[in-house]
Amino acid sequence: MTRRDYDPAALGRAVYPLLTSIIVPRPIAWVSTRSADGVDNVAPHSFFTVSSVDPPVVQFTSVGEKDSLRNARATGEFVVCLSDEENVERVNATATDYPADVSEFDAVGLTREASTVVRPPRVAESPVAIECRVLDLRSFGDSTVVFGQVVWVAVDEDVLREGRPAIDLLRPVARLGADEWSAIGPVSTRRRIPYELTGE
Repeated sequence: MTRRDYDPAALGRAVYPLLTSIIVPRPIAWVSTRSADGVDNVAPHSFFTVSSVDPPVVQFTSVGEKDSLRNARATGEFVVCLSDEENVERVNATATDYPADVSEFDAVGLTREASTVVRPPRVAESPVAIECRVLDLRSFGDSTVVFGQVVWVAVDEDVLREGRPAIDLLRPVARLGADEWSAIGPVSTRRRIPYELTGE
């Protein structure tokens, strides 16, 4: 194996396509927010994951000062909706840099669904909505990580199997490098191996 080495300090912004081509696949948080002026925004963020279980916390990163970040900071609320295969074109379309006074719900033709606890609406076309209140924000240079405490979760019954969301019914999409996207391919199952069974 011959490796090529990269110095992040020398790469500058060019480290972005390098990291996003390596750290794959990345789930996409389809984040809906409401501005202080009442404009509903929805946008995809592929720097997204679970941060904590007790309390339940999820996080997404805004690279630059985007509407999702401004609105979450101003109102303290957001909703993470699942990005799935059925809606992949609309998920991508909501990444368009619309002016702050234009709602992507209207521009892309999405349906608002009232949330249970927070003010920003859910995306009705998405099978999962995770309602959050901003717990903390942490900035690193040009990016800000938004931590949201989960206050409500709503899941379409059609994607549940034995009371649990099923991956083949959810059909989530993910971001890869460059302009590449991915769907879920073959799924395998492996149980964790208890230490006492390793024979060591």
